[in-house]
Amino acid sequence: RDSKRSPRLYISVFPLSPPPLDTPSQRVQFILGTEDDDVEHVPHDLFTELDELSFRDGSATEWKETARWLKFEEDVEDGGERWSKPYVATLSLHSLFELRSCILNGTVMLDMRATCIEEIADMLIDSMVASGQLQEELRQKVREAMLKRHHHQNERKLSNRIPLVRSIADIGKKHSDPLSSKTGDRRPSKAGVSKENSSVDFSKVTPATGQRNPLIISHSHPDVDMNFMKKIPPGAEASNVLVGEVDFLERPIIAFVRLSPAVLITGLTEVPVPTRFLFLLLGPHGKGPQYHEIGRSMATLMTDEIFHDVAYKAKDRMDLLSGIDEFLDQVTVLPPGEWDPSIRIEPPKNVPSQLKRKIPSQPNGSPSPSGEMLKEEDEGHGAGPELQRTGRIFGGLVMDIKRKAPFYWSDIRDSLNLQCLASILFLYCACMSPVITFGGLLGEATKGNISAIESLFGASLTGVAFSLFAGQPLTILGSTGPVLVFEKILFKFCKDYGLSYLSLRTSIGLWTAFLCLILVATDASSLVCYITRFTEEAFAALICIIFIYEALEKLFHLGEHYPVNMHNELDNLTLYSCQCSPPANASTEILQTWNQTGHTPDTISWNSLNVSMCNLLHGEFAGPACGHHGPYIPDVLFWSIILFFTTFFLSSFLKEIKTERYFPTKVRSSISDFAVFLTIMIMVLVDYLMGIPSPKLNVPDRFEPTSKHRGWLISPLGTNPWWTLLVAALPALLCTILIFMDQQITAVIINRKEHKLKKGCGYHLDLLVVAVMLGVCSIMGLPWFVAATVLSISHVNSLKVESGCSAPGEQPKFLGIREQRVTGFMIFVLMGCSVFMTSALKFIPMPVLYGVFLYMGASSLKGIQFFDRIKLFGMPAKHQPDLIYLRYVPLWKVHVFTLVQLTCLILLWVIKASAAAVVFPMMVLALVFIRKLLDFFFTKRELSYLDDLMPESKKALKPCEY
Repeated sequence: RDSKRSPRLYISVFPLSPPPLDTPSQRVQFILGTEDDDVEHVPHDLFTELDELSFRDGSATEWKETARWLKFEEDVEDGGERWSKPYVATLSLHSLFELRSCILNGTVMLDMRATCIEEIADMLIDSMVASGQLQEELRQKVREAMLKRHHHQNERKLSNRIPLVRSIADIGKKHSDPLSSKTGDRRPSKAGVSKENSSVDFSKVTPATGQRNPLIISHSHPDVDMNFMKKIPPGAEASNVLVGEVDFLERPIIAFVRLSPAVLITGLTEVPVPTRFLFLLLGPHGKGPQYHEIGRSMATLMTDEIFHDVAYKAKDRMDLLSGIDEFLDQVTVLPPGEWDPSIRIEPPKNVPSQLKRKIPSQPNGSPSPSGEMLKEEDEGHGAGPELQRTGRIFGGLVMDIKRKAPFYWSDIRDSLNLQCLASILFLYCACMSPVITFGGLLGEATKGNISAIESLFGASLTGVAFSLFAGQPLTILGSTGPVLVFEKILFKFCKDYGLSYLSLRTSIGLWTAFLCLILVATDASSLVCYITRFTEEAFAALICIIFIYEALEKLFHLGEHYPVNMHNELDNLTLYSCQCSPPANASTEILQTWNQTGHTPDTISWNSLNVSMCNLLHGEFAGPACGHHGPYIPDVLFWSIILFFTTFFLSSFLKEIKTERYFPTKVRSSISDFAVFLTIMIMVLVDYLMGIPSPKLNVPDRFEPTSKHRGWLISPLGTNPWWTLLVAALPALLCTILIFMDQQITAVIINRKEHKLKKGCGYHLDLLVVAVMLGVCSIMGLPWFVAATVLSISHVNSLKVESGCSAPGEQPKFLGIREQRVTGFMIFVLMGCSVFMTSALKFIPMPVLYGVFLYMGASSLKGIQFFDRIKLFGMPAKHQPDLIYLRYVPLWKVHVFTLVQLTCLILLWVIKASAAAVVFPMMVLALVFIRKLLDFFFTKRELSYLDDLMPESKKALKPCEY
């Protein structure tokens, strides 16, 4: 050897022997449960590579990469030009037993300290010769075989690559060497890649110094596939599996090596990550397929979560054998005659947790306490201090402010992402139409006292304030149906009794704001913990269904404004006409209208009037191309239907393109984020090019009150008697319940634990901001706004964050929500500026916005367990999905629970659609009591799977689940 220092092999000696353990599982749990302060035994993510000796002219020439594992197996296809799709490795039981025999009888060297491949080879050969596994005269031949160059799949000769024949998906990938500006100008590097471009922590890598490494001499650093490099987690290490046939051995030689520390060996691994494990299997000719399968088994074991940890923490050979035995205990054998081994199994969407293999089970097979604890943490709302009653005036509010204040700067900083821009554009378009529509309906109900411009201004003002100061800025505020019903009833009451509507409304709004402040002061929001999934899902399902229903209803109503001739005869199209004719009986009012416009019955040329003038002069339409209210309008209705459904399907398709196989990941991700906005832009362009006069978005173009008889400040008394200030407290009580329930149920849905929010929430702070802005809007004569369920869910869905670079075959993991304040702030700022953007907004067809409503309603239904349980009614048992609650709850009880929830949903729908919609929040509150009654019919265990457990009275002083 030309090394200046002799390699060292450290053997750990333990004064205490472990207690006797019966099963491999118990031995593995003991190994994983031991605390080791040595950082070298801390498990890292592993990249595993399988290299096999290739032959030319009967002699071994190089190690050739044939497979790799990050999470799942990828093989070099027979053609040798591409990697296979990632798939779940299927192993023969025989190869696993042979691998166990290899570890039992071969050389095992743990915590070897070496700095280069030569030291590793020399130490291995010394150990093999000393143990009698290898003859002395074969030392040099084995050493030469081990030190042969490694050929990796990403090393392709440029002459074999035709630049023009490339798929579009390769455009975003970087196959060129990051160190060289030109392909032909390569600079040698020990790591093969610059430290800046690598995910490896080079500060912990021991370079080979003072060594002449034949791997470096024979082969300059390879092209590094940076696209694949991004998928390797930071700090990952390599496990190299080397198997092959040689002509100088009569029996196989096997070695398993764990290096300490891991060493970066240039050219050994496809990607520049330090090598931690090395498995070597060399044997005589004739058993190549057998060696290959043993190598695959070793590589697959290294990707197993449990054996991977055992390999890092093993103290001796027996620990490794225990890891293999535990793996064999978990293996499922498939009969050879009942499946095709050549079929590659697709990676699962969700990899099952292996935690139960690490946690000891209790006697008699009962689940461990840790398992129960994990189940409680994974399901339901979760416990937290947000809903804990403090017992102090404004105690909950103070805690909310203290909890949210440290995150305020990050709420701004975290918005610097393209995804936030996509969310702003999507939600702006989604929020505009309902606000303007609500304003129009309010204008009709209040005779113009409050209309579209007031609705736009109120939404913008309230939304901006909420985004800046609320505890959960992901919530989007909007208008609700019960508020509109309340406004109608109040206006009719004022009209019947001669009272000033705006003044009385201001008094009620101020009382409502005051009562909400009392709820904030008394920590009333802590009662939200009684709103379980049962109530949430019934409420959310109802709102989603209403969104879908109203979108279809608006499309249907277009048929009244744009009637179609349902009795066309194609041969008579040239005979169809519709002309304006004088009314049969002109009343005095009609004659006055004619005189005001400067017309007389004799001067009006009825046949030459257009539609608007005919309607203005109260003419009648006559002819076969006329409907009840005017001429038939060709194309508009059917074009609107095309726009409506195309918007829905195109939005859904573009949103799901992230999981498709086309285009680079960044392109797919960007298209998915901007899916709805891109759809709107495409449909606006198509509508403009077609030229069909579809109905367009109508935005007020002047910033002034709709009615000339009012200003921007309203007196609470006005012309009303003084006692109206006191009586207003009664309807304000109903409004308070309405605001509280709408706001807090939506907040509970947004703050659910499955959204993985990290910055906490603030129920008390949210209600405070809503209460203050409700008072401000009342004084200014603006509509009231509260949390909008579907818009808020759509906002959260648009900000979902997934792991960017996952292992090949691994589904991107949901990491949480991009929590910030800027998207909500910008949405409502743009809404306030819409008055000045009418020249651009007038091109947006209303059917496109209706299609967006349908998309939001349908997409918000995803993940609601209630609809999954409804589908079970029509499914035979053998086709039912493997849902967790079907394992532990009898099917008939699942159906009973679903029927109760469905009945509640129907009752809520009937009440909301009737004249009694103003009491809708009371009925939502009643769902909490109905859910409490279910405690008498279902056991706690069953309810823990079907719903969340209700807090118990004896736990009132503890944080309750929400």
